[in-house]
Amino acid sequence: MRINRRLGYISGAVLVAGLLAAALYLQHAVGLAPCPLCILQRLAFFAIGGFCLLGALFPGQLTGRLAAGGICLSGLAGAALAARHVWLQNLPADQVPECGPGLDFILNTFPLSKALDLILSGSGECAEVQWQFLGLTLPGWSLVWLVAFAVAGGLWLRRGDNY
Repeated sequence: MRINRRLGYISGAVLVAGLLAAALYLQHAVGLAPCPLCILQRLAFFAIGGFCLLGALFPGQLTGRLAAGGICLSGLAGAALAARHVWLQNLPADQVPECGPGLDFILNTFPLSKALDLILSGSGECAEVQWQFLGLTLPGWSLVWLVAFAVAGGLWLRRGDNY
């Protein structure tokens, strides 16, 4: 069964909005503070949502390919971040890195290359499991959704028709 591309992009944008709304609910209503890796994963979801809106609002061959490619690349980048996060959460307690400075301090103090290095290396706060649903942590669920978006974007890019 083939899904109309525009409907797929709209569905993707709505799904991203729902996932980001859930993250904001967990942050503000439940009190789960996001670590630097969580924030970068949110940025990947924002990018995916933006590419979904691009594909939905401007149907055409070029924008369809750009949107699908952007969704695929953003999903892959976000999945890499989420996989790193899941790995940090599964380290033995004696191998967890120490907690580092907050994201604002890192971005305001260090040059971008050093800041990215510090953020991607993770810290003790990134290794803390604060919440689980059906046996998966937040980064685990992010990994599932980001891989799903990367696959969908890749399939849309490969199919190339029905823009």
